[in-house]
Amino acid sequence: MKFLRRTLWVFLGLFVVLNVMLAFQAYRFTYFYDNPQKIQTRRAEDYTTGEKLQGALFGIKFLKSVVDHYPTEPFQTVRFANEQGESLEGWYIPVQQAKGTVILCHGHTQNKAKILDETTYFHELGYNTLSFDFRAHGNSGGNICTIGYFETGDLKAAYDFITRKGEKNIVLWGVSMGAATILKAIPECHLQPKNVILECPFASMYEAVEGRIRTMHLPAHPLSELLLIWGSVERGMWSFGYRPAEYATQLTMPVLLNWGAHDARVLRNETDEIFTNLDSDQKQLVVFSKSRHESFCKKEPLKWRISVKQFLRQASKPNPAHRPEPYLASH
Repeated sequence: MKFLRRTLWVFLGLFVVLNVMLAFQAYRFTYFYDNPQKIQTRRAEDYTTGEKLQGALFGIKFLKSVVDHYPTEPFQTVRFANEQGESLEGWYIPVQQAKGTVILCHGHTQNKAKILDETTYFHELGYNTLSFDFRAHGNSGGNICTIGYFETGDLKAAYDFITRKGEKNIVLWGVSMGAATILKAIPECHLQPKNVILECPFASMYEAVEGRIRTMHLPAHPLSELLLIWGSVERGMWSFGYRPAEYATQLTMPVLLNWGAHDARVLRNETDEIFTNLDSDQKQLVVFSKSRHESFCKKEPLKWRISVKQFLRQASKPNPAHRPEPYLASH
């Protein structure tokens, strides 16, 4: 009996220690520290074994990402506020006789400078562009990131900034967290873009956390569940209910969905679920066979450019005579 009692106390102690560690993990994953020294951030996959172990114990300390590159085209630095009053910084690049405006949404730990290649190409296609830093990223205000849960307010602020210019033809482009934010914001904020381009969005917050842990070669269970619980408590959100795949059912406009075949964070079944749920007669899925969870524009530039150009050209045609093939080339 005494042995059993001691064993139970040991397990209870380990459970408490585990939860304290995971509470720190959840806090660190959603908090970006100010970065006055402009130290460059790295992907979790690029950490050394020692850094991953330290991160597993105490959490990875994320710094605000550094805006270290700028557009080569003439641009305007603009600012607008989200619903919480946090100042968001963006780059607006106009073109003469524009076909419309593309609003670009970056991923977790990134900023508008990291998606300059994509921004430049949309500009080359004849679109105005607005790329902006989400809260707690780049040069925008705030320190707390909710992986797209509350960032819908940031996208709404950017969308309103463009609509105030009288723009009617708005295209939303997003990668990873940015893509998930778009999926949530369209029904939640009643956005009405003409076209949407999504790159490697996760199907749910649960699967996003699971994927993150998987890339660090740590046991996904029960770490994923406990991290979501602590993240929900600390950030005032119900993480288990954050499901971009379900929001996809509300998208009726033309949608291009891109995914990398070697993506260890977002799996094929997540991508298929999102694609199946899209309620659009003009939806296309492109699989980038050489890519991971990364910029397809940089990794497979020719294929990405052709896919985007063909999608926008096809989506701009009014009243298509036939239902387009849902899948583009996957190889």
